[in-house]
Amino acid sequence: MLLVILVVAAYVAYRYLVKPAQPVADTITVYYCKTDGETLVPWKVTMGVPRQPDATAIGVDYRSRVANYATAQALAGPPTGTEAIRFPSGTVARSVAVSGANATIDLVGAITSAPAGSFAESGEFKALVWTLTALPGITTVQIEINGAKVPALPGGHLELDRPLARASW
Repeated sequence: MLLVILVVAAYVAYRYLVKPAQPVADTITVYYCKTDGETLVPWKVTMGVPRQPDATAIGVDYRSRVANYATAQALAGPPTGTEAIRFPSGTVARSVAVSGANATIDLVGAITSAPAGSFAESGEFKALVWTLTALPGITTVQIEINGAKVPALPGGHLELDRPLARASW
């Protein structure tokens, strides 16, 4: 009996003192819009193991990092070969900021000169908004283009001058 207790104590000491548990990677849900323009499909994306000891703490900086990663994944689109409405290649987020329940995304690149069309535009932004509002505490997304609020994309139809929510669709 004493031997069993010593073995268990040695294992516990090794497990928690010598070899602490590794942090678990965060998984987020990223949405893409099918080519029908209506159907959203979720897919799970793993962010990887946090690199800083405090990265698992929930705070403003951590929320912004997660929102930034989610935005990058939404802009990149689903895996190759998946039929989906995608942002124009070369569209990037210059900044992602989370304040309260709102995420502000400043887009630059190809999106500013993409051919207009309400169908593709709606699918692109619907997927982006659903991705960001799937994150805890975010309910709206304000889109900026080249650092400024705009009423819509050039020739576009989707109103971007106010925050978008899931109810916008």
